[in-house]
Amino acid sequence: MPAPALPYFDQVLRRLAAGDAQLERCFGNHVHWGYWQDPHTCARRARQEFPQAAEALTHLLLDQAHLQAGQSVLDVGCGFGGTIASLNQNWDGLALTGLNLDGRQIERARQLVQPRAANTIDWIVADACALPLAPASVDLVLAVECIFHFPSRQAFLQEVQRVLRPGGRLVLSDFVPCRPLAILLRVLQSLRGAPFSNGTYGPIDCRWDQRRYTSQARLHGLELRKDADITSHTLPTYAVVRELFDAMGAASAVRDTARIEQLSRWGWLRYRILSFSKPIAAGR
Repeated sequence: MPAPALPYFDQVLRRLAAGDAQLERCFGNHVHWGYWQDPHTCARRARQEFPQAAEALTHLLLDQAHLQAGQSVLDVGCGFGGTIASLNQNWDGLALTGLNLDGRQIERARQLVQPRAANTIDWIVADACALPLAPASVDLVLAVECIFHFPSRQAFLQEVQRVLRPGGRLVLSDFVPCRPLAILLRVLQSLRGAPFSNGTYGPIDCRWDQRRYTSQARLHGLELRKDADITSHTLPTYAVVRELFDAMGAASAVRDTARIEQLSRWGWLRYRILSFSKPIAAGR
């Protein structure tokens, strides 16, 4: 299937090609939110610390992976390869695969990240809901802040269950609504017949609350192992993103980002790290 329209990635890629040093520093590697120990970090300090905060969020996800040398890792929606780069730098003997539907992102990742030590890296342009991988061939699947762009979470979970080895894990981060908002979004999307979309972030599906994640994962052969709400520690990201869009002259993107920020600050939309495992018995 063709890559969905994601205007913010178009803007980011154009500005990186134009040599935007501040954008390169913040989003040239990781293209996801950051994590600060102090959630009250001021905007100026958040901007200075953003690369470290983005790396810190990556390590929070990887802490749930229980990786060992010799294992295989699939990072779906891999962006510019920042998570693959972290794995490549901090572990040895991994078979790493970065997958994205946007060939431009894959090309940049391929240029930026080269395997070290005993690691191998493959880059694939493909659909996360139709993975071109053999059954039971992967130990860990990562989906860092991308699943809300997928056309079907159910199809993605089904594919993850298929490619994971028994005992393998799925670790993801997502913007998860509180239950009343999730119900409202499901009703509205049913009436509209299509996911919500805006001129900055493209189509966004945030209809799955905690209860639906747990029940749907179990339905597709995966068990929820950990659910961590880190919303407050990610909030300084919004000031950084708004400032970057403002520097681009993208006033509508500033407004779109501010709306998402308010939903997060009011507690309606939570940034969560979820980890699942494929039971050993499922492979017998």
